[in-house]
Amino acid sequence: MAASSCRPAPPRPATHLIFDMDGLLLDTEHLYTVVFQEICERFGKAYTWDLKSLVMGKKALEGAQIIRDVLELPMTKEELLHESKMKQEKIFPNAALMPGVEKLIRHLHHHNVPIAIATSSARVTFQMKTSKHKDFFNLFHHIVLGDDPDVTNSKPQPDAFLVCAKRFHPSPPPEKCLVFEDSPLGVQAALAAGMQVVMIPDENLNQDLTKEANLVLKSMEDFEPKLFGLPPYD
Repeated sequence: MAASSCRPAPPRPATHLIFDMDGLLLDTEHLYTVVFQEICERFGKAYTWDLKSLVMGKKALEGAQIIRDVLELPMTKEELLHESKMKQEKIFPNAALMPGVEKLIRHLHHHNVPIAIATSSARVTFQMKTSKHKDFFNLFHHIVLGDDPDVTNSKPQPDAFLVCAKRFHPSPPPEKCLVFEDSPLGVQAALAAGMQVVMIPDENLNQDLTKEANLVLKSMEDFEPKLFGLPPYD
């Protein structure tokens, strides 16, 4: 699935890679969908993909407010967040890695390519989701979380990616960074940071929301490192 019509600039060599986590490295987005569908259906409301696309990439409380406001749920954003977290605690520890992810990350780590994560997940949620994959997440140079005090604004603002880039030693210029995202807000944040971005969207996402990315793929299995001047697979 190549990105359509108006093409962004062709791929440029990148030296540092930054990855989103939910729906990109970890198969957690469908778990979020299950949780919020259960809650919304109790009030006769539907948690649609149009609504989900507004929430993906947001910090938890911001996302809860969007869901509450759009669906006019009879509860506060804090109550919605609390109930969702109670449900998430039961299912998030079972989150699996997305296809092609482990191969790419171990390849990059083997070739000493600097890699990091910038996620909207707060520390407690992050630990829940990654509990069965600690060795994998230890391969990253650093991880910037959603409740990091240096990340003032959530996606689509560029804060998370700019903070993440600065924590490499030495820190690269934004144009040398390549971001991997699955959400429209994340793509906008990467572009706002002056970085290139590869998007791997869920197949349910409206394709009109994928057009800004430099490259759109169906799966991480389709990524070719050499396209961005990175060491090719053996």
